[in-house]
Amino acid sequence: MRRPALASLLAATTVLGLAFAMPSRAAEEAVVIPAPATDTAPASGIQTAVVAGGCFWGVQGVFQHTAGVVNAVSGYAGGTKATADYQTVSSGRTGHAESVEIKYDPTKISYGKILQIYFSVVHDPTQLNRQGPDTGPQYRSAIFTTSDEQKKVAEAYIAQLNGAKVFSKPIVTKVGALEAFYPAEAYHQDYLTLHPNQPYIAYNDLPKVENLKKLFADNYIEKPTLVSAGKATN
Repeated sequence: MRRPALASLLAATTVLGLAFAMPSRAAEEAVVIPAPATDTAPASGIQTAVVAGGCFWGVQGVFQHTAGVVNAVSGYAGGTKATADYQTVSSGRTGHAESVEIKYDPTKISYGKILQIYFSVVHDPTQLNRQGPDTGPQYRSAIFTTSDEQKKVAEAYIAQLNGAKVFSKPIVTKVGALEAFYPAEAYHQDYLTLHPNQPYIAYNDLPKVENLKKLFADNYIEKPTLVSAGKATN
């Protein structure tokens, strides 16, 4: 496990950071990939995308630094409401994946661009039921679609990337309809921003944000769009 027991997560940040063992490897290297040949049709109004790609701390952090994203919430998808809590999901037996719900403005960023960032800098889509130092089906690569159009775009993009042999191994990302999304506990939200010096974050996740800035400069924003900031304005 990348993280200590639930009780430890509620301890002081400094103590928590010192308790972490350094993982065996840093964040996966970003891969330069082509944009999807097929994208969703232009739309108005805020849209929703849900993706899973390992620990939700880093996934959320990347999309909070992405222009056009109005909210990115860490949570659980793939299982039931009864098992949608961190401790139970960590057993790997709930069907849930640590996921991020992305609310975005389609006039500023498209669904296809979100997927391009997801496959390029967020995670390694060729790793099965794991991501970097984290193992188990709760860390699987998955796209939970909210419409038939999203499903078609995601599946076509995976076929495009596999056909072009962009990655050294086939993509294992599963595409399926979103049944429900359950927000994670409050202490998981905005984690990358709140704990930048924690070894796991510094070693695995901050490089992803730097890769976003480097490879997708036009889509990068310096100030993250935080969940806590959104709540404060409601």
